[in-house]
Amino acid sequence: QVQLVESGGGLVQPGGSLSLSCAASGSIDTIGIMAWYRRVPGKQRDFVASITKSGDTYYADDVKGRFTISRDNAKATLALRMSSLSAEDTAVYYCYARAWDDYWGQGTQVTVSS
Repeated sequence: QVQLVESGGGLVQPGGSLSLSCAASGSIDTIGIMAWYRRVPGKQRDFVASITKSGDTYYADDVKGRFTISRDNAKATLALRMSSLSAEDTAVYYCYARAWDDYWGQGTQVTVSS
């Protein structure tokens, strides 16, 4: 079992920056790929970015160049640095980890508004 807890969401002005964190606990040695997803109310959860255990990253086209995903395997943490934020980035952001199963955090709200 893996538990994921996100933090760092909040309100930010357009053009601003925000960082999210995700702390993993439990069977962390079984974790492979980790990722961030986001969901806007009424829509499906969309992929944002992923990172392998060796550090290979992949981004959705609409965040490429603005978001940076990183992880610390020793501390079992995942981060997402977001910049040049716009209203379209407003969503609940979820941490994801693939271990023996798929694991999700509870989500953290990011609101981009003036």
